[in-house]
Amino acid sequence: MSQDDGPGAGPGPRSLTDDELSRLLGEQRFGALATNKSSGYPHLSTVIYTWDPGQLVVRISTIADRLKVRQLHQDPSCALYVASNDFGSYAVAEGAAELSPVSGEPGDEVGRELLAMQPRVDDEAAFLQQMVADRRLVIRLRASRLYGTALSVPAE
Repeated sequence: MSQDDGPGAGPGPRSLTDDELSRLLGEQRFGALATNKSSGYPHLSTVIYTWDPGQLVVRISTIADRLKVRQLHQDPSCALYVASNDFGSYAVAEGAAELSPVSGEPGDEVGRELLAMQPRVDDEAAFLQQMVADRRLVIRLRASRLYGTALSVPAE
């Protein structure tokens, strides 16, 4: 028996409810996106994302020539891992990714979607122009499964 299994170890991990999972995904902005390499091994990327709880969609802004984009073209299966601030709980959204077209003209549909993902933009025209210059697109992870756990974190 390890010391973690002994008396006074506290409650064990518990599964998060759907509401708790959605709340955790909505509270965070950074996560790790897992895509699949051709070798079968996962590829992890730290990403900034937004969560749409009504549609169960994670949106990630990225540049067209990134490795994750190439991998998602080959295999759209992916997962986003998000931890709470104290790492005492985590949520995973997994599903199939959709890739938007690259923003090709300032103010196009993709540019407007990217703009909507930003908390605040002072100069919309400059932002939309930059999205075209960067060759930005949106990864939409349509979550078909959410899961996560709250761990028992001992007090210090």
